[in-house]
Amino acid sequence: MNRILLVGLVSCLFIESLVGEEANWPQWRGPQRDDISTETGLLQEWPEAGPQRVWLFEDCGLGYSGPAIVGDRLYILGARDETEQLICLQASDGKELWSAQVGPMLENGWGNGPRSTPTVDGQRVYVLGGQGNLVCFNAADGSQLWLKTMQEFGGSIPVWGFSESPTIHQEKLLCTPGGEKGAIVALDKISGDLLWQARELTDEAHYSSIVTTEHLGKQVGIQLLVSQLVGFDLDSGQLLWSSPWGGRTAVIPTPIVWDDKVYVTSGYGAGCMMVRMGDGQTVEQVYDSNLMSNHHGGVIRIGENIFGHSNTKGWTCQNFDTGEKVWQERSVLGKGAIAYADGRFYCLSEDEGEVALIAASAAGWEEHGRFRLEPQTKIRSEKGKIWTHPVIAGGRLYLRDQDLLFSFDIKAN
Repeated sequence: MNRILLVGLVSCLFIESLVGEEANWPQWRGPQRDDISTETGLLQEWPEAGPQRVWLFEDCGLGYSGPAIVGDRLYILGARDETEQLICLQASDGKELWSAQVGPMLENGWGNGPRSTPTVDGQRVYVLGGQGNLVCFNAADGSQLWLKTMQEFGGSIPVWGFSESPTIHQEKLLCTPGGEKGAIVALDKISGDLLWQARELTDEAHYSSIVTTEHLGKQVGIQLLVSQLVGFDLDSGQLLWSSPWGGRTAVIPTPIVWDDKVYVTSGYGAGCMMVRMGDGQTVEQVYDSNLMSNHHGGVIRIGENIFGHSNTKGWTCQNFDTGEKVWQERSVLGKGAIAYADGRFYCLSEDEGEVALIAASAAGWEEHGRFRLEPQTKIRSEKGKIWTHPVIAGGRLYLRDQDLLFSFDIKAN
């Protein structure tokens, strides 16, 4: 083969692999667990009726799980026939390829079924069911590779069910069973064997998911528990530092980590806090504020600011470093979830199912289109709302309302 042609072919394949990786959304809140997509070339304005719907899958069953997408495979959890299942779809057209049993269905007044998002790592998919089954599946065909339960690590089912999405770090799977035996565990991701359990931590399980970072050459796990924000050694599970947290009722949002700073928020009046990690064994509180009190729609750091919905205060832009208010809008859109891609926020209201496209700007709420999700499910609990976060992957916007999973084309022409 001509050498120039060979080099060109290899370069094209390399570029395609990068594009493919960029388009993936392999876990809760995306590649970096921050609800930020790095995709570009997306619509900056929506037509009056919203972006074009590519397909609608109508058999996701009950639950609030979001999709994880790798290549042309989409993985999502749902309860069908009173059994929680991992469902695999073809992302291009929504065709179901297979489903696999996770465990019995969680029953809850706010809505039955699973809450967490699958985590895809190579040829394996890891899921946590609402009643505490932690299962590793073969990503190709759904065959079960191993199963553990949160109860065998001392955990008990939280009020609204296990909702955490498992975290993979190198050879470890991390999750939070909670309880006196040790609130956080690390398992061998291949075998499921227990590697360590953080016995210094005894909080009961709530609903936040673990994030990982590197600080001063050490690999650190960070989790928001009901009574404290903690940093722990990923190699041993040893507690490195702790900062008190006044969690109330339900602690849900995932921590935001940037350099040596960690930002957390939760609802029910708990507010928000930012701390700075010190010499590896210490942490210093920078501020504690009630400006942002995010229930479960999540917050996103873009540039110098944090964006998200604050209970009773509306959509909020807050300076990340100081905690001061940049802007707030109470009436433009109801409370809900947020995701980011290509200079735009995708904001979803939990009551009406309205989706707004706004500029990621410190200047204020600048809207570039909205539409209402139609149709909407007929099987949602009377207490339930549209709580699944928006997902952006491969030029598509994915939205879920219980049994209904939507895929919209948001690529610019």
